[in-house]
Amino acid sequence: MESAMKNNTAIWIDHREAVIVSLAGETVTIEHLQSEAESNFKPSGGWKSGGTSVAQSVVKEKSAEESRMHQYHAFYRRIISLLERADVIAIFGPGEAKTEFAGEIGKTHDLRDKIRAVETCERMTENQFVAKAKAFFISEKQGK
Repeated sequence: MESAMKNNTAIWIDHREAVIVSLAGETVTIEHLQSEAESNFKPSGGWKSGGTSVAQSVVKEKSAEESRMHQYHAFYRRIISLLERADVIAIFGPGEAKTEFAGEIGKTHDLRDKIRAVETCERMTENQFVAKAKAFFISEKQGK
């Protein structure tokens, strides 16, 4: 009965948003967080003679990328702050964000050992993700 009351948490994440599904017994809690990070840099302006716009564009792009990385870091830390009661964590997502987020969790010693999976998973509805989370934790429990 004790294992049924574990707080299992599944996270679907990309660079725009995270869906956090917490399962404790029969209780399901779902939270949505937006990253508020800027979208990918798109240079503006035209071509100037001498290539000066290209050099300026490279500098602006690097600055925008650094800004985005700081925004992603803040986004990951906000999610981590919601995981303090998690006993087991599974991370899903379509791109690099899931791996970056797992790396950020890896810096938090008390949460690092709670990660059971980091898997590629395309976008799905909230109900589909809840079903996937339940299926994952049932198989996780049976595997132990």
